[in-house]
Amino acid sequence: MASSPLQRPIPGETTIAPQIDWPAAIFDVLREKGVTQVCHVPDAGHDRLIKLCNGHNDMSVTTLTTEEEGVGLLAGAWLGGQRGVLLMQSSGVGNTINALALPAACRMPLLTIVSMRGEWGEGNPWQVPAGRGAPKALEAMGVALYRADSAEEVGATVDAAARIAFNTNSQTAVLLSQRLIGAKSF
Repeated sequence: MASSPLQRPIPGETTIAPQIDWPAAIFDVLREKGVTQVCHVPDAGHDRLIKLCNGHNDMSVTTLTTEEEGVGLLAGAWLGGQRGVLLMQSSGVGNTINALALPAACRMPLLTIVSMRGEWGEGNPWQVPAGRGAPKALEAMGVALYRADSAEEVGATVDAAARIAFNTNSQTAVLLSQRLIGAKSF
């Protein structure tokens, strides 16, 4: 089958593939799953998603002073009949270790989306140990990990993690790779 003329590259012409708006894909999944509580510690990797959530009156967005507060906030939301998500950076995972016992022991769902640092082209040496340790720390606390390395897989990955979290009262984390979110240079 021949490709259409619109799909054929023109010799000497550079084509740019359309960019996938992966923060919007996450937002769409959160809306579809009935997430109304969004909590976060400010993070550039989640900035667009936070802005999308702030733009909807039926979503309550709470800025935290530390990540473990989000675990408690989401436990309370679930007890009140609401679904939520915790947005954090990999360097904040260590702050949640004690708090992660709450949803595990009480069989409460927890969906968290973690922007990874300390990976692909990291320019800040302080981020490397936390980036390497974050997945192991989450797994040690019984959190099921899902990873998205490309924009094309973000929506489906968040959807799968949300289904597990909310359908089975489990704890899940989606790790958004640094290759996806981009490395900061210092």
